[in-house]
Amino acid sequence: MMLKVITSNLGKVNEYRAALSSFGIDTEHLKVPYDEIQSSELTEVVGKAMEHLKASGLSDFIIDDSGIFADALNGFPGVFSAYALRTIGNAGILKLMENVADRKANFQCCIGCNIRGRDIIVLGRCDGVILTEETGTEGFGFDPIFSHDGKRSFAEIPLDEKNGISHRGDAVRLLVDEIKKMI
Repeated sequence: MMLKVITSNLGKVNEYRAALSSFGIDTEHLKVPYDEIQSSELTEVVGKAMEHLKASGLSDFIIDDSGIFADALNGFPGVFSAYALRTIGNAGILKLMENVADRKANFQCCIGCNIRGRDIIVLGRCDGVILTEETGTEGFGFDPIFSHDGKRSFAEIPLDEKNGISHRGDAVRLLVDEIKKMI
């Protein structure tokens, strides 16, 4: 089985390739421009993007929207994570979190998959904390400031370990469970 991974983020492509290959699913990276709607829900953003991509004739694809949700910031940046990363970056999030005792946060990943004409939408989650500084050189995005265990950032752990615990890894496992029901 081959699924097109629609993203401009090569880090996501690598994570999908590593996670899905162990389930016998091959991936192909495909960049397709589309308008991302703004919403307070990841599932709505993904659902609308899927509609647009299907209307353009695409099938057998994966698209996702992910975000980091900081409790002390009322869930910010959440669905605005890509914008926050582009504009204020990790340093800006750390600045917002200065002198904040409650560092609880969660990463969420909503995957939309169109396969054999059917749509699947799943939401994965990983609870953790926002660290006080950037650490590590692996990963991408908010990985250097998020820790699932309060000890190591996502940027400090190998990809196979990250896929076993991360929001995207959780969503991939949920997706594979749904795909297995179809075949």
